[in-house]
Amino acid sequence: MAANDKPLNEVVFLTVAEVAAVMRVSKMTVYRLVHSGHLPAIRVGRSFRVPEQAVHEYLRESYVGVESA
Repeated sequence: MAANDKPLNEVVFLTVAEVAAVMRVSKMTVYRLVHSGHLPAIRVGRSFRVPEQAVHEYLRESYVGVESA
């Protein structure tokens, strides 16, 4: 079973503040990523929750490796 196929009761959701701490960016940067569609999120009332796995996938895809000479 792939991580994206987890039942919802097994998905770990993070707050915007928690995502910002993990990524070491500001909360505004996280909001921009959510609003632009780069980071999936669900809305709970007036706040957002981001699946933890989505954060890890975003970071993995955004990783810029340094090539050795």
